[in-house]
Amino acid sequence: MSYQSKKTITSMVGGALVLAEYCIYAFGRYSSGAIAEGNLKFWAGTMLVFIGIGIVVTIILQIVFHIALSIGIAVKDRACDEKEIDKRVEATVIEDEMDKLIELKSSQIGFVLAGVGFVGALILLVLGYSTVVMLNVMYLSFLVGSLVEGAASLYFYGKGVSNA
Repeated sequence: MSYQSKKTITSMVGGALVLAEYCIYAFGRYSSGAIAEGNLKFWAGTMLVFIGIGIVVTIILQIVFHIALSIGIAVKDRACDEKEIDKRVEATVIEDEMDKLIELKSSQIGFVLAGVGFVGALILLVLGYSTVVMLNVMYLSFLVGSLVEGAASLYFYGKGVSNA
């Protein structure tokens, strides 16, 4: 498995953990009756907290991933000197044109999904649903868009991608 695929899986795991924790916490509090029906302050605060948690989790997971990658390469190449190991680590993390193209196409898919979720949330508001529903649809569409972006990236790394 390539470096980019492993990095994408690491990001997806972090995103899925944050999404699951948000759903468990926020909807658990709502279903238990601890939150009033239209309490926008709770929902906005919870979303902001989970955005912060997501950033911290992503940073920590990427640091741990890169440390583990460097250790794995060093263990695999014990017979080599330190300079050669550093060269191999650097060669592993370099992105080429295909990586950039895959990132571009994957990002496009993720942004389209987030945009559709945003428009869907606005439509729900026009149809008379509460602003709480609109906020959650928007927030969840951004989180799911990020996960789908990662899945698309893995798909393109496995199948390949064309310039067209």
